Amino acid sequence: EEVTAQKELLETFQALNSDAAMPDAVQYPRVLQSQAMQRLYGEAADIAGTDAMVLLLGETGTGKDVMARHIHHLSRRAEAPFIKVDCGSIPENLIETELFGYVPGSFSGASKNGKAGLVEAANGGTLFLDEVGELPMPMQTRLLRVLQDWEVLRVGATVPRKVDVRVIAATNK
Repeated sequence: EEVTAQKELLETFQALNSDAAMPDAVQYPRVLQSQAMQRLYGEAADIAGTDAMVLLLGETGTGKDVMARHIHHLSRRAEAPFIKVDCGSIPENLIETELFGYVPGSFSGASKNGKAGLVEAANGGTLFLDEVGELPMPMQTRLLRVLQDWEVLRVGATVPRKVDVRVIAATNK
């Protein structure tokens, strides 16, 4: 079971890494000139030193993604994965399996080996839920289990898996 779980996580990481075209430093240049932004980055550095969950609020295009990555890179989890989930772009019928994964035989068309979800892929690191307000209400309820109990229940599973993730969420709502 442990070998299978590790294989699933490796496959998920490989898929995520193949999606990453450029390093963060190239994608997200940082220019801090205003005192307000300097103060905000200082507060982010203080927050990064904790494992507190973070909710970033702001209009589209204000740099919530940049701030989430900044917090991750300053945290003790900086060498661990940073998994970004664009909650608004995943179809409603796939979001549960994408976030939480599934066990073999859960549904027709599923991989015979099962699949780790993005929450498990972020284990040890940071899970960034971008536009978390777009998640359907049933998924917000399932996500609550992760936030309260640090457990993931894959689709079709009966035994939850423990996870150690830092959650940063962002929304424009």
